[in-house]
Amino acid sequence: MALTLVITGAVGWWGAMALIIERVRSLTDPTYEIACDVNPLLSCGSVMVTPQASLLGFPNPLLGVTGFVAPIAVGVALLAGARFDRWFWGLFLGGVSVAFVFVLWLFQQSVFVIGVLCPYCMAVWAAAIPLFWSTLWWSLATGKLTRRRGRAQKGAARILPFTWVFIVVTYAAIALTIIAVFPTLLASLGLR
Repeated sequence: MALTLVITGAVGWWGAMALIIERVRSLTDPTYEIACDVNPLLSCGSVMVTPQASLLGFPNPLLGVTGFVAPIAVGVALLAGARFDRWFWGLFLGGVSVAFVFVLWLFQQSVFVIGVLCPYCMAVWAAAIPLFWSTLWWSLATGKLTRRRGRAQKGAARILPFTWVFIVVTYAAIALTIIAVFPTLLASLGLR
């Protein structure tokens, strides 16, 4: 679990930081061509200028750059042998859950409202999905959220080895939705 936290946190942090760097470069140089503007369907620049990209009044990637530090720090602490109380795991899972819901909302907005996909945003989505599912099943299965071993912990312990299924199904649902909504995307990338 510690490595999952470090890896997903690092990937999410990288995606968010790349978005911040691209945004700053585009603001300081109006002629700058954003690196992730691949075509009209894959364009970070098109997404950056939408209201959804600054939901709380500042660019969303700032949330990612600060938020993805938490799983990295928790993962490193676990590798060092740290132990955390139930309240900590409850707050951590709560934060990861909020990030997951936010990513799903951003996905929905990108696909169905904005009509453009942001490659760096998708890197953040790709990190948040396994982060959520792994944290959820691991914290339930290991009893991090409960005082005694009960049905929920036993059930989660049976599900834990199959966490990858939840991750793959979520990725597949997103990929199939993108293919259905953007049928010309594969052709525009020369993949069809």
